[in-house]
Amino acid sequence: METRFTARRRAAIVLALSLSAFLISVDVTIVNVALPTLVRALGATTTQLQWVVDAYSLVFAALVLAAGSLSDRQGRKGTLLAGLAVFASGSLAGALVNTTTELIAARGVMGIGAALMFPSTLSLLVNVFTERGERAKAIGLWGATTGVGIATGPIVGGWMLERFWWGSIFGFMAAAAAAIAVLVARAVPTSRDPRTPPVDWRGFGLSSAAMAVLILGVIEAPDWGWGSAATVSTMAAGVALLVLFILFELRADHPMLDVGLFRNPRFTAASGSVAISFFALQGFIFLVTQYFQFIKTFSPLGTGVRLLPVAGAVAIASVVGTKLAVRVGNKVIVASGLVLFAAALLWSSTVSASTSYPIIIVAQMLILGTGMGLTSAPATEAIMGAVPAAKAGVGSAVNDATRLFGGTLGVAVIGSIAASLYSNRLASTAPAHLPAQAASAAKASVGAALIASHILSKAGLTQAGQALANSASGAFLHSLAGGCVVAGSVALAGAIMAALFLPARPKQETLEQLPSAPDVVSRRPVRPAAIGASAATENGPHSRTVVLP
Repeated sequence: METRFTARRRAAIVLALSLSAFLISVDVTIVNVALPTLVRALGATTTQLQWVVDAYSLVFAALVLAAGSLSDRQGRKGTLLAGLAVFASGSLAGALVNTTTELIAARGVMGIGAALMFPSTLSLLVNVFTERGERAKAIGLWGATTGVGIATGPIVGGWMLERFWWGSIFGFMAAAAAAIAVLVARAVPTSRDPRTPPVDWRGFGLSSAAMAVLILGVIEAPDWGWGSAATVSTMAAGVALLVLFILFELRADHPMLDVGLFRNPRFTAASGSVAISFFALQGFIFLVTQYFQFIKTFSPLGTGVRLLPVAGAVAIASVVGTKLAVRVGNKVIVASGLVLFAAALLWSSTVSASTSYPIIIVAQMLILGTGMGLTSAPATEAIMGAVPAAKAGVGSAVNDATRLFGGTLGVAVIGSIAASLYSNRLASTAPAHLPAQAASAAKASVGAALIASHILSKAGLTQAGQALANSASGAFLHSLAGGCVVAGSVALAGAIMAALFLPARPKQETLEQLPSAPDVVSRRPVRPAAIGASAATENGPHSRTVVLP
C-alpha cells in the first residue's frame, strides 16, 4: 500500500525542494549586482567579469544531464544533499578569495553543486506527488519559487553590498545552502530507479563535453563574432559531440538518456517551449536591468525592487497555470502564455527615457510575468508527465538543460543584436570631434559612454559631454527596442510551435509511464483484472485509463 505523508510533511517536502531550486535561481542573478564592486575591489577586467558569471553557467550546463542520470541511479536525496554541500563549499570559498581567478574557480565549484541539486529537486517532487493534480500543484509552487528567485537575487545582493563587503553575498548563499540541507535531510524521502542499471560512463562523458562546448560557443560568440572561424568551429564541434552522444545512446544497453523520449511530442514541444521562454526572459532581463540603471538611473537595489512585478506575476501564474493545464490541457495554457509573453515584449520595445514606471512599465512586467508563469511551469509539468517516474532525474535534467541553454543563448543572441544596434546608431549620432579616448569608450557600452560623458563635463567640455550622453542614451533605447522585438518574435514563434505540436491532453499512459515512487510507494503488483480495464477517463482529478504497453 502507498506510504501516506501528513499534510505537514508534504508541505515540508515542497518547501525544502522549492528552496533548493530557489537558491540556484538567486545565484544566477545575485552576482550581477556585485560586478562593479569586483572591478574596484579585485581589479577585475571585463573578460574576467564575464567569466565570473559564465563559469557557473558553463559548468552547470555541462554536468546537468549527467547529474540527473546519476541521481536516478545513486539516489535523488543523496545527490541533492551532495550538491548542497558542494554549493555551500564553493560559496564559502568565493567569500574568502583574494583574486578574480580564485573567484572564477569558486564559481565553477558552485556550478557543480547546482548541477547536482537542480534535477534532484524536480525528480523528487514527481516521485512524492504521483497523482497528476497534486503533481501539477507541486510543480507550480516549484516554478513559482524559481521565478521569484530570479528577481530576488538583485534585491538581496544590492541590500548586502550597501551594508557589507562584496564577499557577503557568497557567505549568505553558503549559510542558506547549509540551512536548506538540514531541512532536506529531515523532511525529504529518498527515491531512485529501482532497476539501478550500470552507469553509462560513455554517455556521461559525451553529454558533458557536448553541452560544455555548445555553451562555450554561445558565451563567446558575441566577442568572437557569430560568423568567425572560432565560433563556427566551436559550435560545429558541439553539435558533432551531441550527434555522437545520441548515436551511442541509441545503441547502449543502459543509456543515460532515453533518446526515444523526444519522439513524444508532449516531451519535445514542452522542452522547446521552456527553452524559448527562458531565451526571451533572460535576454529581456539583460537589457531591462541596464535600462533601469543607465536610463532611469535607479540603484542596483532599486533595480532589483522594480523587477518584483515580474517575480510576483510569475509566482502566481505558475501555480494557476499548472492547475489550468490539468483542466483544459497544456496546449492552450502554454501557447496562451507565450502569446502574452510576446505581447509584453513587443510593448516593452516602445519605452523611452520618460516612460512612467508605475503606470506603463509595471503593466508590461505584469503581463510578461504572467506569460512566463503560464508557459514555464505547465510546460515543465508536461515534460515530467511524459517521463517514467524511475527516470525522473533525467527528465528533470533535460528540463534544466533547456532552461540553461535557452537562457544563455538569449543573453548571447539578444545581447549581441543589441550591441550591434547600439554601436551603429551611436556612430551616426555621436558628436563630432570627441577626444579619441572618450569616443572609444562610448562604443563599448552605454555605461562606458555615460562615464565618458561625466569625465568630459568635469573637464570643462560640458556641451560635448551632454551631447555624448544624449546620443548614447538614444542609441541604447534603439538597441533595447530591437532586442525586445527579437525576443517577442521568438516568443510568438514558440506560441505557434506549442499550438501546432503540443498535445491538448496527455495520451493514455502505459504502465511504464505511470507516475510511481519506487522508494516512497510500495511496489504492489497490478491485479490482472485491472490491466486493460478502463478505470475512468482523465476528467476527474484522480482518474486515469490504464492500458497495456
